[in-house]
Amino acid sequence: MPKAVYVKNVRLMDPASGRDELGSLLLCDGKIAGCGPDVQPIGDAEVIDGTGLCAAPGLIDIHVHFRDPGQTHKETLQTGAAAAAAGGFTTVLCMPNTSPVCDSVEILEDILSRSKDLPVHLLQSACLTGGMKGNGINDYDALKAAGAAALTDDGRPVEDEAMMEEAVKRAARTGLPVVSHCEDLAIINGGIIHKGSVSEALGVKGMDRASEDNITKRECDIAQRTGCPVHICHVSTAGAADAVRRAKAAGAPVTCETAAHYLLYTHEKLLSRSANFRMNPPLREESDRQAMLQAVADGTVDAIITDHAPHTAEEKADFEKAPNGVVGLETSLAGCITALVETGIIPLMRLIEMMTVNPAKIIGLPVPTLQAGAPADIVLFDPAQRWVVDPEQFHSKSKNTVFGGETLTGRVKYTILDGRIVHRDNN
Repeated sequence: MPKAVYVKNVRLMDPASGRDELGSLLLCDGKIAGCGPDVQPIGDAEVIDGTGLCAAPGLIDIHVHFRDPGQTHKETLQTGAAAAAAGGFTTVLCMPNTSPVCDSVEILEDILSRSKDLPVHLLQSACLTGGMKGNGINDYDALKAAGAAALTDDGRPVEDEAMMEEAVKRAARTGLPVVSHCEDLAIINGGIIHKGSVSEALGVKGMDRASEDNITKRECDIAQRTGCPVHICHVSTAGAADAVRRAKAAGAPVTCETAAHYLLYTHEKLLSRSANFRMNPPLREESDRQAMLQAVADGTVDAIITDHAPHTAEEKADFEKAPNGVVGLETSLAGCITALVETGIIPLMRLIEMMTVNPAKIIGLPVPTLQAGAPADIVLFDPAQRWVVDPEQFHSKSKNTVFGGETLTGRVKYTILDGRIVHRDNN
């Protein structure tokens, strides 16, 4: 086991217990041995001076793509985990659109067997349907027994509504959460950015917001009819947010997530013709951005995710042919502090809740806390440090960020996994 770690003079922020006070943390044998104003060090502990820093449970991202197996020129389990640790994450949920897709026990077991010694707890989701193409419903009991943490065809929707409803019911019986990528492929029909004034100005095919709105409403209706939970991925439109809001008000077991880029930017960024601003769903209009900020403020949005989606510079070089996706693990906390906390939309404690407690609840993990006895998975960050994002400094193998050259507020200084320091920032 790693030697003890003692963090002194730190702001302790624990949404699960409501603790927000100055004090100290003592970490021993992979657990939190003490948390509070009167905690003292032990003789052999490594001492970290937390003056000016916040200590919180390690961040949890329930939507990442590590591209392994099959696309390791973009990311590997090791580089993705290093990026996660640099961003303050101690747990991530990987999506199954690898190559081959993770729709079998054999592929799932291979990924999990290779993820045991990473600087992050890696959870793996499995496909809802065969081949992630709607080719029948997979054996969820077998996948759960092999270690699947969730079920999703993320990267594409389950097109057949009846199949999706049956999948949701079977998943609920198995006890696995369902994560839905809400996109109507018939409406998208080859679109590459949001359909609007910018797509018209650039002369490229757009993605109509109806695509996201329609399938989000469909999934909310399925949850309402069946009483089975559905989690909605990467919400980006006013209509989708309102569909979730209405479903929650009606008692449907629906949750949803969004990402920092939808809270800060709009499709105007695409006027640069940089494919680093292309992702799916795409950056929308200012009215959608404002609606997403409101959806965070009023509790419609449960969790912040990154949808970390690495691609190489060569792949992103051609604006119209580039694959969709942006990296986000190393900028998520700072992006959200900049978008949400500095602007007064939500307090810092609420942001931490959206990046720890809520994602844990959505996928059925124990609620993370700083209480004594809990796992020593901790992030220490400076909530006031301003820094310029340099993609060349990323731990991720890919650099396709929307934040290159931007000044953000909030920087992760240490990430601790099972009591072991797995990331230190000296900047």
